[in-house]
This record gives sequence, C-alpha cells and structure tokens, in this order.
Amino acid sequence: MKILLVGGSGQLGRAIAVAWRDDEIVAPTHADFPLEDRTTWAAVLDRVRPDLLVNCAAFHNVDVCEVEPAQALAINAVAVDALADAAQQRGIDFLTISTDYVFDGSATRPYTEDDCPRPISAYGVSKLAGELLVLRRRMNAYVVRTCGVYGLHASRSKGTFVDRVIAQARAGEAIRVVNDVVASPTYAGHLAEALRALVATRAYGLYHAVNVGPVSWYDFAAKALDVAGVRYPIDAISAGEWKAAARRPAYSALANAGLARLGIALPAWDEGVAAYVRDKGL
Repeated sequence: MKILLVGGSGQLGRAIAVAWRDDEIVAPTHADFPLEDRTTWAAVLDRVRPDLLVNCAAFHNVDVCEVEPAQALAINAVAVDALADAAQQRGIDFLTISTDYVFDGSATRPYTEDDCPRPISAYGVSKLAGELLVLRRRMNAYVVRTCGVYGLHASRSKGTFVDRVIAQARAGEAIRVVNDVVASPTYAGHLAEALRALVATRAYGLYHAVNVGPVSWYDFAAKALDVAGVRYPIDAISAGEWKAAARRPAYSALANAGLARLGIALPAWDEGVAAYVRDKGL
C-alpha cells in the first residue's frame, strides 16, 4: 500500500515506518502538512494519493491541555474530523490513534470497546470528540485506542519513562513512582505490528490495541529495572502526592477484545518492556 503518515516523527510514527517497511510510506513534516491549514495538506493528499491515511499526530501533553482546552479540541477533534472528511471524499482509508484517557478510571478490570467512555480531563474530552466525529461518518476508518506508548525514537531531551527510570537508578538518584495508577503501557514496536495486521483485515471500526495485562506504574518501573539488570529501590507514592495539573484515570488498562475477534494478539506488558530494553540496548 501507499501510506500517508501524519505525525511520522513521533514514537509511534517512527515505529510504523520501521514495521511497515513493505509499504510505501510518505511522512511529511509538520511544515509540509500543518493540521491547522487544510488547504495545504489537502494538496498533499491530492499529490500523494495514498491508499491509507494514518494519523499519529496529537496534542498529547495532558497537563497543558487542561489550560489550553480550545487548542486540544482544535488538534485532537476538529483537525481529525477534517482529515477524516478529506479521506472520505477521496476514497482513502483512514486510521487515527486515540487513548485510554477517554475513560474515568472507575473500572476494576480492563476496559473493552463496549464500555462507555467518561473522560475526566480536557485531553480525554478532546480525544473522545475526535473518535466520535470519525465514527459518525461510518466510513472506511479505524479508530484505535492505546495506552502509555513508549518507543525507540523518543526525543533525546525527554526520553521515555523506561529511559528515565533506568538512568536515575544508574545515577543513584531517588526514584518516585505512583503505585495506585494502573494502565496498559505499550511498546510502540508491538503496536505498529498490530496496526498493520488490523489494516490488512479491512475490518473497520473501534479497537483497543495495547500490550496485554493491567500493571501499576510502580510495578512497570520495577520490571524495567529488572530486565535491565539494575538493582535499585523505588519509592512508591500515591497519585495525590504526584500533584499533576490534570486528573488521570486511576485505572485505564484496556482489553484488546476487538483485535482478539480478528485473531490479532499483542504480547504481554512485561514482554513489551523486555523487548524495548533489548532493542534499545539499555
């Protein structure tokens, strides 16, 4: 296939470029494909004429979204709807990435695609709005929720959660990680492979795609240190002690029910972090 990949410089976008190597991928920069300028990017669509438009771009700084909700909606909802509209008009399949933050965290078992979303942050609201705007079109589209994505191509200045935990331990610095927030952290390499398998089915709709199994961020950090061969204590703290600007769901693990029905499986969360540590050589 010919793929137009929006947000190709991010962790998931870079993983897709690697995992989908048998496809022809065009990944324009933000300057060439500005989401806020439909005229410019519509011309790119007409020039490239892809089989599939993949949107990995998002305003995903959860705390900043809380103070800039209009911008969050503009990028995560309005722009996504415009991309879907452009794809639908041109007969192009569409895939866009959403988040576990569409849920409120009140569950006690992993959320499925059938569970009712109830976002508790501006970021979650904006991403749910983007989902609904695409799904209402009943077009050839995949809306895929994932969680806690970490990949080999994170920015050098920030790194991934795994990078920071291992670096702090090796430097002898104190590590404080919340132990009362449960999620499904997902390795971008595994996610990219699952997305390619999904696209091959042409079974359009709403899906969850995560490394399998709920885990607290504390236990996830401990596993990262273990597979990296680092013995170091981690201080467990509560989400209240973390004092983030935006509310996070206390439990946002996802179940890949839709993918399972298609025969598509992702590895468990501990296999994800082990693969990441191995692939990055940490």
